[in-house]
Amino acid sequence: MAHVVQPLDQPSSYKDSQSKKSRQEHEDALSRSSTLYVGNLSFYTTEEQIYELFSKCSTPEEGGGVRRIIMGLDNVQKTPCGFCFVEYYTHSEAVAALRYVSGTKLDERVVRCDLDLGYSEGRQYGRGKSGGQVRDEHRQDYDAGRGGWGAQAQLRREEVEARYADAERGPGAVAGGGGEWKSQETVPAPARKRARSEEEDDAPAANRTKIEP
Repeated sequence: MAHVVQPLDQPSSYKDSQSKKSRQEHEDALSRSSTLYVGNLSFYTTEEQIYELFSKCSTPEEGGGVRRIIMGLDNVQKTPCGFCFVEYYTHSEAVAALRYVSGTKLDERVVRCDLDLGYSEGRQYGRGKSGGQVRDEHRQDYDAGRGGWGAQAQLRREEVEARYADAERGPGAVAGGGGEWKSQETVPAPARKRARSEEEDDAPAANRTKIEP
């Protein structure tokens, strides 16, 4: 059955599109690498949590250990965006983490690990158009641990909401409620005769002032 189960300590066939190494050079570098790429992290997972998990595969008694952790950042907001690089001192530690940590849960999320060629400045930033990772650029579902909706889905939602808001505020969006009569000229009421006072109404007819024609 050994040929059926995929080994847990083997790197994936992924090749960084920005790497200029050939496939053979890429595989040779991975065979010596002590760096892991860790993905599917929550945006809220801290460096301390990552260190605690990955240090379980370190061998300080053999001169190893976690050398450093580089958090992946949104290229625009400079906030964590769901991935990191974990550097060990030895290749064997990285392979052990690939075998025992990848597929386990951290912050209620299944983390994915892969051997990496090694960190270089600039790789800590997301490559998506909006600044985060490409996977979150096109994601259509809502994921609270990764910022909610995917970038493009969120943009479409904002555009729809803006159109609805414009429709509610635009001309003719709401009934005028008598607006037409407000624009018409007010016709003055016809002049009326002077009303008699209460004293004149109560006085006898003989005492009422007679007005000559």
